[in-house]
Amino acid sequence: MNLNFLFKEITLFKKYKTNVTIIGWYLLAFLTALSEVLRGAKAVNNYQIFKQVFLHTRQQIDLYIPYPAEYFDLNHYGIIFSILIAPFALLPDWLGCLLWCMANAAFLAYVVNRLPVSDKNKLIVLAIGLIELLTAIHNVQFNPMVTAFIIFPFILVKEEKEWLATFFIAAGFLMKLYGIVALVTFLFSKNKMKFFGWLIFWLLILFCLPMLISSPSFVVQSYTDWYHSLNEKNNLNTSLGIVVGQNISVHGMLQRIFNLPGLSQLWVLVPAAIFNLLPLLRLRAYKSTCFQLYYLALCLISVTIFSSSAESSTYIIAVIGVALWFVLGDMKNKIAIALLVLTFIFTILSPTDLYPNYIQKHFFVQYALKALPCFLVWIGIVVKLLTHNFTQTIAPAHA
Repeated sequence: MNLNFLFKEITLFKKYKTNVTIIGWYLLAFLTALSEVLRGAKAVNNYQIFKQVFLHTRQQIDLYIPYPAEYFDLNHYGIIFSILIAPFALLPDWLGCLLWCMANAAFLAYVVNRLPVSDKNKLIVLAIGLIELLTAIHNVQFNPMVTAFIIFPFILVKEEKEWLATFFIAAGFLMKLYGIVALVTFLFSKNKMKFFGWLIFWLLILFCLPMLISSPSFVVQSYTDWYHSLNEKNNLNTSLGIVVGQNISVHGMLQRIFNLPGLSQLWVLVPAAIFNLLPLLRLRAYKSTCFQLYYLALCLISVTIFSSSAESSTYIIAVIGVALWFVLGDMKNKIAIALLVLTFIFTILSPTDLYPNYIQKHFFVQYALKALPCFLVWIGIVVKLLTHNFTQTIAPAHA
C-alpha cells in the first residue's frame, strides 16, 4: 500500500489559486454556509441530525426514531456516518457546521480535479455544478460528499489503487446506499481478485468501526433499524401528494403529471436497470477511458433520478453527471447546448429565488420537473454508450 501519492496531492490546486471558478467555488460555499449558521440552529437542522448520529451512537440509543427536542425530521444514514461526522460534532455547532459544509465542497472539488479530462473541462464541470453545490450547502447536506464517493472509485481503479477505491465504495454504501453504484468499477479493474479482497476487508472494518464508540449488539441492531427506516421512507416518498418535496424522480414525475398514485416503481426501475446494464455487454469498450467516464456520468444521473429519496439538494449528484457528459461530448453541438440550458432552467435554477415561490411550488416541485432534463440527458448517454465506437475514441486530454 503506497501512500506517497497522498503527499503529491498537497500541491494539486496551486496552479488554480487565481482561477475565478475555484475562488468562486470556495468563497460562495463559505458565504452560503456562514449565512445558514448565522440564522441559528433551526436553519441548520440537518447538521443537528448529523451531529446527533454521533452522540446517539455513543449513548447507544435508537438512531432512527424522532427526537423533536433535538431536531425535526429523521436520520436516514447508516451508523458508520457517526465516525465521519465525529470530528465536526465535537466542535461548537457553528464551527462544526461551517467546517462540515466546507469539507463537502472541498472534497468534491478535489475529486473533480482528479478526473482524467483537461483542466479547462474540470473547471467547466465545477462551474456547472456550482449553484447545485450552494443548494446542497444551503440545506447543510451530505450530497456533495456522496457525489465524490461515487466519482473517486472510477479514478482510483483507473490508477490501479483498488485498496482505496474499495474503501470509498464500502463507505458510500454503508453511509448512504447511493454509493453502491460505484461497485461497477469492479468490471474496469485489472486486478479483480485484489478488488474483491479489499472490498470485503473494508466492509468488515467499516461495519465494525462504530463498535469502538458503542457496542457490537448496538451496531447490529442499528443496521436492522436502518433497513426498516429506509423501507418506511420509500413507502412514504412514493405515496403521491404526501411528501411532495421528496421523490423528485422520474417515477415521481410520472406519478404527478399523469395523476397515477398507484404507479409501481417497478414500471420505472426495471426498464431503467435494463438500460443501465445493457452498455456493460460491450466488453471490448471497458478499456476506453471515455467509455468509463460516460458510464460514470450515467451512474451519477441514474442514482438520483430513479431514487424515491431524491429531493432538490440531492441533484448535485445528477448535475455533476450532466456536466461530465457535456464536457465529454461536442460542446458546440446544438442538442447538447439545448439540454444543458434545460438543465439550468428546470433543474439547477428551479429552487432559487429566480422563480417566484408559487412557480417553484406549483410547477417544479408539484410535478417533480427537476428530474426532466437529467432524464433526457440520461437517454442520450445510454444511446451513446450503446452505439459509439469507443475502441477508436481518443482518451480525454489531461492538458
